[in-house]
Amino acid sequence: MNCEEFVGLVTVFLDGALHESAEVRCLVHLAECDSCETCLDQFRQTTAILGELPAPRLSTETRDRLRGAFRALPRD
Repeated sequence: MNCEEFVGLVTVFLDGALHESAEVRCLVHLAECDSCETCLDQFRQTTAILGELPAPRLSTETRDRLRGAFRALPRD
């Protein structure tokens, strides 16, 4: 695994949602790469800080418009 591959998987890695073989590859890469270890730490810190923010307060109209817009997105 290289750094670009790791960065592409970092959020899935943090969620614990990787297939076991991919997780092992990430762990091996992290053991060898200080830059990606730093990247992982920054993602953890960002997630923790964002988790402390209060939930946004949207008006019912805005929330309904957003839901409608997401429902209208094409699905693969």
